[in-house]
Amino acid sequence: MEFEKLKEAIADVLNVDPNEVTEETTFTEDLGADSLDVYQIVMKIEEAFGIEIPAEEVAQISTVGEAVALIRHSI
Repeated sequence: MEFEKLKEAIADVLNVDPNEVTEETTFTEDLGADSLDVYQIVMKIEEAFGIEIPAEEVAQISTVGEAVALIRHSI
């Protein structure tokens, strides 16, 4: 469930096909996301799950799978 919501947020912000997003996908190298894109994705995730993700934790995330793990840890 977390992965599906995250895929949708990524697809919405970055205008990519959600079916191309896997847990191994990297935000910057594979998807071309910059820091503003990541910030927008985090805001969508925080809203969708009713959580708050500290900025220092966001800075350590490089793959979609790492983001899913952080979401699961935060809810």
